[in-house]
Amino acid sequence: MPFRSPVSDQLFVLDHIVGYDRLPGTARFAGADRETAGAVLTEAGRLCDEILAPLRRTGDTDPARLENGVVRTPAGFAEAYGAIAEGGWVGAAADPAWGGLGLPVTLQTAVSEMMSGANLALQICPLLTQGQIEALEHHASDALKALYLPKLTSGAWTGTMNLTEPQAGSDVGAVRTAATDHGDGSYRISGQKIYISYGDHDLAENICHLVLARLPGAAPGTKGISLFLVPKRLPDEAGRPGVANGVKVVSLEHKLGLHGSPTAVLQFEEATGWLVGEPNGGMAAMFTMMNNARLGVGVQGVGSAEGAYQHALAYALDRHQGPTPTGAPGIADHADVRRMLTAMRADIFAARALALDCAVAIDMARATGEDGWAARAALLTPLAKAFGTDTGIAVAEQGVQVHGGIGVIEEAGAAQFSRDVRVTAIYEGTNGIQAMDLVARKMADGGEAAFALIDAITEQAEVGRDRLPDLAEAVWEAAETLREATEWLVTQPDMTDRFAGAVPFLRGMARVLGGHYHLCAALAGDTPRVALARFYIKRLLPEHAASLTQAREGAAGLYDLSLEDLAA
Repeated sequence: MPFRSPVSDQLFVLDHIVGYDRLPGTARFAGADRETAGAVLTEAGRLCDEILAPLRRTGDTDPARLENGVVRTPAGFAEAYGAIAEGGWVGAAADPAWGGLGLPVTLQTAVSEMMSGANLALQICPLLTQGQIEALEHHASDALKALYLPKLTSGAWTGTMNLTEPQAGSDVGAVRTAATDHGDGSYRISGQKIYISYGDHDLAENICHLVLARLPGAAPGTKGISLFLVPKRLPDEAGRPGVANGVKVVSLEHKLGLHGSPTAVLQFEEATGWLVGEPNGGMAAMFTMMNNARLGVGVQGVGSAEGAYQHALAYALDRHQGPTPTGAPGIADHADVRRMLTAMRADIFAARALALDCAVAIDMARATGEDGWAARAALLTPLAKAFGTDTGIAVAEQGVQVHGGIGVIEEAGAAQFSRDVRVTAIYEGTNGIQAMDLVARKMADGGEAAFALIDAITEQAEVGRDRLPDLAEAVWEAAETLREATEWLVTQPDMTDRFAGAVPFLRGMARVLGGHYHLCAALAGDTPRVALARFYIKRLLPEHAASLTQAREGAAGLYDLSLEDLAA
């Protein structure tokens, strides 16, 4: 079925939930008023619906392939990527000094969501380039910026991130790739990197790899890692792609999903690269890119959920099976199918609002320099990544269930959403790592940012008590339960106790935030918004209590079973 970008729902969230109207009031985003936002999202939606979405199935059935050392992407992908680049979407939020549009990250995030719903396998490519642009803007030398940023921002060149090695996954400190100083300002990079999305392709004229590697004598662990920019082709004196660099595609991975996206094993053999940032400061520079990508991956989940929901709804409206309570012909009117569809829509709204809330906080932090906005953005980032991708996986799985038996038949199209989105909970830091980050680094302030967020939720619930007392009271009580769990969490000196309950804590916090967003929507919206909020708050929000109860168990009993017991 055709994909329809959720522009109206995104604009509703911007207008009534996350306070987008604050951005045009800053000097940095004075030109990004509401009219501009509407025009940007409408145009992006047209691109997604008419050009990207029709290629989603093509990417699955005609996957990327390696032929004689050259990676070929699916038919139509190069033209579609060209449309993305020509529209300025790669550099939407990039600095105008390098050819970017200078738009808020909020609008780039909304566009990324639409692209993900239309064609996730293709959207990965511009997402990675956007992250590399941000990393270079913050950490690269002026010379590197002048050469690379205009090319990346225009989409003429694309970017990747190279962290993972066979022995170094989540433990980035185990990286062994070596870098040696060549004496002329460049370095020679040698080693192997795996799981490199769009590590090679035929969409653009050059590919720029950001590579983590070790200088001679570097300290062990993450303190001894540096970051290097290694192009596929070395730029000539005119800045054009020249001779091939020492980067070789060893193979492409055979994956569960995302078949249209080439995931490469790359071998660096004395490849020429340039240092980005300070020696042994690679993790700080790379985290700039990773934090950008984490929000982007969160909306990959949201977009995938939207696509899966639209696909399932269309099927449920058309499929006839037995009598329904109201006599409507489609299975969408059966109680259990109605439950699934409504839960899908309710969770998509909550995850979308969370992602855009995070994006607005990022923009406000950049525009104002205020610590409070920066702390809010940092707190919401792991929540947006984990809840967005968990929602994508759950909604896509429910989409298969709505289809029934035909859902597991590939030609029906429902299974592809489930296969494609599954990896989003793993890459850019697994969702377990996101949760650990939330309860450790993001609570290093004693919970100050979290308590400020909880205060905002309870204040909004107080406002809503007159109009929607039952919904407002439920959200207020949930926020107080979250407050108690957070108070417990920040007093635990043993990080194992925090980590043992990190995932349910994140889940419980996201559920409470979802209740808050739905309450805001009900207070600002029409009857359908109230009905959707009532469904979420009455049926899904109660899950927060079980999650937060589990979180407060800490590590108690977690290690009572020995490894031998688990294997018995």
